[in-house]
Amino acid sequence: MTLVLPFGFTNGGLYEAFLSGRTRPLEFRLQQLHALQRMITEKEAEISTALKQDINRVSGDWLIGIENEIKLALEKLAVWAAPRPVERNLLTISDEVYIQPEPLGLVLIIGAWNYPWAVTLQPLVGAIAAGNAAVVKPSELSEHSSLLLREFYGADPKCSPDYGRIINQHHFSRVMGLMEGYTPVVGGQSDASQRYIAPTVLKDVPPHSRLMQEEIFGPLLPIVTVSDMDDAIRFVNEREKPLALYIFCSDKKATKRMIEETSSGGVTVNDVMMHYTLSSLPFGGVGKASGMGHYHGKHTFDQLSHQRACLVRSLRMENVNLARYPPQDRRRALLQSLLHMCPWV
Repeated sequence: MTLVLPFGFTNGGLYEAFLSGRTRPLEFRLQQLHALQRMITEKEAEISTALKQDINRVSGDWLIGIENEIKLALEKLAVWAAPRPVERNLLTISDEVYIQPEPLGLVLIIGAWNYPWAVTLQPLVGAIAAGNAAVVKPSELSEHSSLLLREFYGADPKCSPDYGRIINQHHFSRVMGLMEGYTPVVGGQSDASQRYIAPTVLKDVPPHSRLMQEEIFGPLLPIVTVSDMDDAIRFVNEREKPLALYIFCSDKKATKRMIEETSSGGVTVNDVMMHYTLSSLPFGGVGKASGMGHYHGKHTFDQLSHQRACLVRSLRMENVNLARYPPQDRRRALLQSLLHMCPWV
């Protein structure tokens, strides 16, 4: 049973509802996904209004992304939830061996203010598809809901009806504080009354500055100069693994080296965020700084499912298993014979 509950609400009888088995049938999961699909369609205008009120944004491609995520789950759920046969060896050749995805149980989804709809509803799609009960806790900072998307804003971003604002005064002051002591190469303009900060590029930022140590969550791009590719790779690897690595390079060999010799949650080359838009690619971090686990499409289903190992023994070839049983001398002789004939066993 997928329920959206207010912040502070305890799980109550949710786990008991899950234990009742109500969420497990595929028919129920499909019903819930269709209901979520209808909710998004029916409430699109209200969602857009709330988003505009919060951060001066209009709903856009994120809606298409959520709708595609639901459509994919509806089309593929039967395949995702089916037993997955795995390779057998000689001792299990006549057995039924498979992995059976099963729901984890009660899932807590905590929304983020910077992408409140996408990073809340996409995991919810996977939680429902996997047969879990779910509690959704939206970000308290997004009073009306919010979504930040990169767009092209024209000559003056401040005048653009699509350019966003910082979520609240506290975060406006925080982002402005990160800029102190640096001379912008591009941008730098701000308006506290509108919580507006222009897209800003700051060069020669010390690697150990606050700007490089904290998550920015604002339109600031710090530039750190490196001497060569080795220096760039070393710079990345000396720090916690990032959520995403963006490489701008026309040299395929250099690009391949950068990917192979670093680690990150995801990679996009010669663009930003595009790997996030594909349901076929997992999105998530690696390590304590960028987060563990991933979601999107089937990856959400797998992340929120227990991959249960199953082996159903057949007794038709029990003679093969004599090598497993005492007495020791017979077992050793049979095993040696098997290994000689079938070294892969």
